[in-house]
Amino acid sequence: MNQFGFQAKRLVQLALPVLIAQVTQTMMGFIDTVMAGRVSAVDMAAVAIGTSLWLPALLFVQGLLLAFTPVFAHHHGANNQKAIQPLAFQAAYIAIIGSIGVILFLSFAETIFNIMQLDPELAHLSIGYLNGFTWGVPAYVLYQVLRGCSEGISYTLPTMVIGFVGLAVNIPANYIFIYGHFGIEPMGGAGCGIATALVFWAMLISMVIYMQLDKRFKELAPFKSFHKPQWQTIWDMTKHGFPIAMALFFEVSLFAIIALLLAPLGANVVAGHQIAMNFSSIVFMIPLSIGIAVSIRVGYYLGQDKSEISALVTKVGLIISFTLAILTAIITVLFRTKIAHLYNSNPEVVTLAGSLMFFAALYQLSDSVQVVAAGALRGYKDTRSALYITLVSYWAIGMVIGYILARTDILVPAMGAQGFWIGLIAGLTSAAILFALRLRYIQRSGFKKAALEGNTA
Repeated sequence: MNQFGFQAKRLVQLALPVLIAQVTQTMMGFIDTVMAGRVSAVDMAAVAIGTSLWLPALLFVQGLLLAFTPVFAHHHGANNQKAIQPLAFQAAYIAIIGSIGVILFLSFAETIFNIMQLDPELAHLSIGYLNGFTWGVPAYVLYQVLRGCSEGISYTLPTMVIGFVGLAVNIPANYIFIYGHFGIEPMGGAGCGIATALVFWAMLISMVIYMQLDKRFKELAPFKSFHKPQWQTIWDMTKHGFPIAMALFFEVSLFAIIALLLAPLGANVVAGHQIAMNFSSIVFMIPLSIGIAVSIRVGYYLGQDKSEISALVTKVGLIISFTLAILTAIITVLFRTKIAHLYNSNPEVVTLAGSLMFFAALYQLSDSVQVVAAGALRGYKDTRSALYITLVSYWAIGMVIGYILARTDILVPAMGAQGFWIGLIAGLTSAAILFALRLRYIQRSGFKKAALEGNTA
């Protein structure tokens, strides 16, 4: 087997468990949406509005932690496993501090909804959802630390196994708290928050047990010793992860703000948008898993000082990701109405969601390039560029175009949700082009050495 074929096979081996794990995690959002939607469109919208508030905040913390995985992979490639455990403890301290920040932010949900002049019933359900969800925040971020350790040593199977654990907890927990069983009063969409918190704690506990029992973690020994906070390391890694966190924040907050801007147009519009967005999120797990695998492999080979193989890994990842995106785009268009019916039976909601699926198909093509290129840049420890690229692409281009088309009559009569989706496509396409150009520059110029030494972080 030639080098191209070997790297393709290895990427698939690494990406497949991550993909399954990501799909199971996104399926939880799908299940939340569907089960809440069976109660009413308002309950579905409450989950969407609540999610739009916590997701940017929580993913900001996750972005800080994403900086650790390529570093773990670098140590693994350099056969320096002992360096991983102390660094993982510093990641845990960042996670704990970050979780406190997220909880404090969510405590202002009622004030935010009042400023938005949200419908009282919708606001009440959304706040109830967030009150339950908050209890799971520490568990989620600490799980991400352990997951990063596992993936950093090129062992992605635990991620998949724990994903199934979360899914197994999510369905019965939703059943109990949404509809009311075993003495629990029906909570509607608000019950999804408690169910999600239980899922996060189940995943963290399961990962701790897994790492205690699996021999692959014996040399890593994540729990055999304690390491105090090393504030310089915490500060350095926070600076390194901050651009990634901000890039994630810019991307996710764009989607969150769109959901909030659509809220005044009614629950049906929010629900239709949520269906298209939720399905797109499931499909997005394919290029995301490839991007994570590329990040791991690039860091691994840079640890061995094999930059030419790192470049090949990136090329292979981009080809695989874009090819799969073409297939998923075709499937999205062909089955758009049937997909929408899985979520909701309201004709108005289904019609809107089906129309948005056309835009989602185009969206997937650009997304497949930008997420893998961004993953490769993380492997090269070039994180600052992601901050600028996402800010310009998602907000200066995507949001501006989307808002003008969706909510104003400046260019055309206000298009509503369709206008925002056109903006998303424009933003993601810009990001794909800029990330690809940056990656080419890193790989071909003298700046590459500085990037590998972390001077660009």
